[in-house]
Amino acid sequence: MSVQELPGATVYRPTPPPAWRPRTDPAPLLPDPEPYRVLGTKAAGAADPELLRRLYRELVRGRRYNAQATALTKQGRLAVYPSSTGQEACEVAAALALEERDWLFPSYRDTLAAVARGLDPVEALTLLRGDWHTGYDPREHRIAPLCTPLATQLPHAVGLAHAARLKGDDVVALAMVGDGGTSEGDFHEALNFAAVWQAPVVFLVQNNGFAISVPLAKQTAAPSLAHKAVGYGMPGRLVDGNDAAAVHEVLADAVARARRGGGPTLIEAVTYRIDAHTNADDATRYRGESEVETWRAHDPIRLLERELTERGLIDEDGVKAAADAAETMAAKLRERMNADPVLDPMDLFEHVYAEQTAQLREQAAQLRAELDAEGETR
Repeated sequence: MSVQELPGATVYRPTPPPAWRPRTDPAPLLPDPEPYRVLGTKAAGAADPELLRRLYRELVRGRRYNAQATALTKQGRLAVYPSSTGQEACEVAAALALEERDWLFPSYRDTLAAVARGLDPVEALTLLRGDWHTGYDPREHRIAPLCTPLATQLPHAVGLAHAARLKGDDVVALAMVGDGGTSEGDFHEALNFAAVWQAPVVFLVQNNGFAISVPLAKQTAAPSLAHKAVGYGMPGRLVDGNDAAAVHEVLADAVARARRGGGPTLIEAVTYRIDAHTNADDATRYRGESEVETWRAHDPIRLLERELTERGLIDEDGVKAAADAAETMAAKLRERMNADPVLDPMDLFEHVYAEQTAQLREQAAQLRAELDAEGETR
């Protein structure tokens, strides 16, 4: 006879030990049911007019940058270019939400964010041109190398942010990724480490609808990508990715929270990739023009220009000045990109390791000998 069967004995009902209980209340971590917006709402009245004007100028410049870089691929001056046309609000807001001491961790599509942060437009395209490893000094600009492998920059961002906090540095890392990158293991590992360590890092997911040709519905069954934050113990925010003011506000709040020691935040910006995945992609094979046109009506530049005009914060001269400045930038970019770069093959061995390995020294010596022999035969 078991204890439970003894007369008068209390029936034993097993319950999990206290350790099962949630470490945090999940309710405050849940994102809003609808993407947060500022433009066209009462919240727009509280937005800083100068910030709105600066966002507008950067959006216009960014749109022209995307168009010019795409044209350079057709002229053979770039090997490939992943345009962010339609997503400029996310790119610009990410750059402007950071302090100079903070770090930006971009993906391959985020050249515009790097340029908006102050990086030379030609240096931002050097990797895509195939000239050099990166084209700029990440430490000098506080911009990690443009990352082509999906989502691998996210754990790097967490590591840097965690190390900065251990050193007592007042630094926040902002890591950018597309919806396709959220299907990679690196995304989940980064979020888990960031939450466990309470690292000062902000994750910005630009949900542009497609991972190349794969729609979001075939990647996840979650209510939104922002909901994934709850499983890791961090807040999730959902924002209209074409509303530059809203994206900037949400990012700035998350950066400030991280700097205060509040830990990481996952932000999903709902936007749309107007252009093809890259110049090598045929987007008509997996989406219709009517879908693209619907999103053109929600263009980030048009939304912000309407807000500025209705509030009397910009006039025709201001619109023209922004367009002229963008055209000047494009002209200089064309001129500089049309000049053939002077390349040193020995650069292949630079910045691989702090101290070259025996194998690298051997390979470098072999290449040097081949170059010297070639020079003697000319």
